[in-house]
Amino acid sequence: MTTSTAFPAATRPQFPLRLGTRRSPLAIAQAEEAKARLTAAHGWDSDAIELVPVLASGDRIQDRPLAEIGGKALWTKELDAALLDQRIDFAVHSMKDVETRRPEQITIAALLPRADVRDVLIGAASIRQIPVGARVGTSAPRRAAQMLSLRPDLVVVGFRGNVATRLAKLQVGEADVTLLAAAGLQRLGQTGIGHVLDPPDWLPAPAQGAIGIECRADDDRTRTMLAAIDDAPTRAQIRAERALLLALGGTCHSPVAAWTRQENGGLVMDVALFSPDGAIRRGGSARFATHDAAAAAELGRRLLTEAPRAISAFFHGS
Repeated sequence: MTTSTAFPAATRPQFPLRLGTRRSPLAIAQAEEAKARLTAAHGWDSDAIELVPVLASGDRIQDRPLAEIGGKALWTKELDAALLDQRIDFAVHSMKDVETRRPEQITIAALLPRADVRDVLIGAASIRQIPVGARVGTSAPRRAAQMLSLRPDLVVVGFRGNVATRLAKLQVGEADVTLLAAAGLQRLGQTGIGHVLDPPDWLPAPAQGAIGIECRADDDRTRTMLAAIDDAPTRAQIRAERALLLALGGTCHSPVAAWTRQENGGLVMDVALFSPDGAIRRGGSARFATHDAAAAAELGRRLLTEAPRAISAFFHGS
C-alpha cells in the first residue's frame, strides 16, 4: 500500500494520483518515465500514480498537416480539458508540442532532464548521401525548410503519424528518407536505427527532447509534489526557447530551429529562421545568463526585424 510521509496531513496527496497522457506509444513511454521519477523522488509504490490515456486530436487526425487543422493545440486541448475538469491531476507533454501561450489556469510545474535534442536521418547515411531528387517525408516546416536549404534538389512529401507509422510508411516507399527525434527513438528503445544530425550543422526544434508536466495553477499540493523532479538546467533552456518562440510569434507554419546549451555558467543559443522553401536562411546566436529569458526574446525580435518578407510573413512577432 502506498503511503505519503513527506507531506503534512493538510497537503498529503490522495492516491492514486491521475497522470494524463496521450495514447501514442511514445507519449505512454514519456508518462512512464515521469511516473518512475516521481515515485522514486517521494518513495512511493508504483500504484501511487495511475496513467489516464486521452485520445488527442493530433493522434486521431493523421491525414492532414497540423498547421491546416489547428496547430499545436491538437496535442494539448483534450488533456487541458481533462485537467481543468479535474478528471486528471496532472498531464505529461512533449514540450516541443506545447503552445507558447497556455491557459492561465494551467502551469508547467516540472520539466524532466532534457534528453538528446538531435534529429535522426532515416534512409541515408548523411544528408550529402541522399540521392538526387529523393523524397523527404516530413510534415514539419522546420525539417522541410532546413533540408531544402541544404539540398534544394530534394522533394518534400507530407508524412504524419507516430514513430512506428512513419517508419512503416518509409518501408513501403512513400518516401525515400525521413527524420525523427533522437529522444523519441531512445525512449522507445529504438537506438540502432538512422544517423544522428549534429548541431550546429542541423538545428533541432525549440524545446525538442524535453518532457513537461502540467497541473492546475491553483493546485498547490500537486505543484509542491512535482517540484521534486523539476530539472533546473532544462527549465532554463526551455524557458529561453519558449521566450524566443513567443517573441517571434511562431506558429505551426513557422520554420524555426533553435539549439540552447549550458556553457561557462550561462546559456548559448543558436537560432535559424527559414523561408518555407529553404531558399532563404537567417541565423544568429546569443550568450546570456541562465535566467535571462528576455535575452532570448530579444534575439528573436532582432532576427525577425532583419529577416526578409519571405521569412517574416510566417511569423507574427513584434
